[in-house]
Amino acid sequence: MAELIVNNLQKSFDEKMIIKKLSFTIHEGEFVSVIGPSGSGKSTLFHLIGGLYQPDCGNILLNDQNITGKRGHISYMPQSPSLFPWRTILDNVQLGQEISGKQDQSAAKAMVKTAGLEGYENAYPSQLSGGMKQRASFIRCLLSPQPLMCLDEPFSALDELTRLEMQKWLLSIWEHHKHSVLFVTHNIEEALYLSDRILVLSTSPAEIKKIYTIPFERPREQSLMLSQEFLEWKREIYQELR
Repeated sequence: MAELIVNNLQKSFDEKMIIKKLSFTIHEGEFVSVIGPSGSGKSTLFHLIGGLYQPDCGNILLNDQNITGKRGHISYMPQSPSLFPWRTILDNVQLGQEISGKQDQSAAKAMVKTAGLEGYENAYPSQLSGGMKQRASFIRCLLSPQPLMCLDEPFSALDELTRLEMQKWLLSIWEHHKHSVLFVTHNIEEALYLSDRILVLSTSPAEIKKIYTIPFERPREQSLMLSQEFLEWKREIYQELR
């Protein structure tokens, strides 16, 4: 598990400020979503946390260790599955373990089975549907040794029914393993259904406009999305984003 502290983070490109004095905390085992307008700096935030960018000021702590500008401390799942086409599904999901030198094939096979991909261990990405590829990508992220998972709009390219199925599956896996998760999405319903808290970002430069603590008990059923309380929360967050 992991606790992430982002403290007074600021980043500009070509004198244009993208992120301004951003501060928040993700507690151990917490699922936190970030939503905001297009171009509000959500992907830049992930790149800063992942050490791909160096902030102009501020720092990032993971379990009290300063990881500002340092790579290799988070597991990352992008919008597209990004599976290596020449590697089998089993080899793909073990990539993070392989890089760290801590491979456990039996654990990988068990997770592939849990993901509903049993029988596809030796298949290649081209032989899988979009939802199956995303499951494999998530398993790779989950099996990586880093304690914090950053998921960057992982379901945005999927059709609506597959997306709903993947949300339900993600929750079932996360509720079992309870990794700390930072999840970027444009979808208010998705953020409400999955999250413990939601951080709403302003337009560029990104600042936190509001933080919502979501009251729905876990485990959650998809029927929750049709409840009056859920729709009222959706309406409030939508108004905040406008």
